[in-house]
Amino acid sequence: MRLIRYAFLAGLAIILIAVALANRGFVTLRVLPDDMAGVLGYQWSISLPLFLVIFASIVAGVAIGFVWEWLREHKHRAEARQRLEREVDRLSDASSESGDDVLAMLEGPATAR
Repeated sequence: MRLIRYAFLAGLAIILIAVALANRGFVTLRVLPDDMAGVLGYQWSISLPLFLVIFASIVAGVAIGFVWEWLREHKHRAEARQRLEREVDRLSDASSESGDDVLAMLEGPATAR
């Protein structure tokens, strides 16, 4: 399995290097279109190699996707945490009544299983 992972990473590295070498030309990134920048009197631009723009866009997209999913799944994680806390409380109450933890779990209510 480790060999497959290293082979995949090597292939990915070769593809990324090929994309970087094929897109070395410089592009200018501007915050505002030229007409709007003339009206507002603010023009910010930077020249970067195209491959950096491509890679930065991919990284930004993945990061935005991770944050979006983390926020979207928050309610499910909160619900699971509450269920787990209730189960821990139930098991700790049952184990305090009996001296044996294993027997306390086995003798607990059958509806929770």
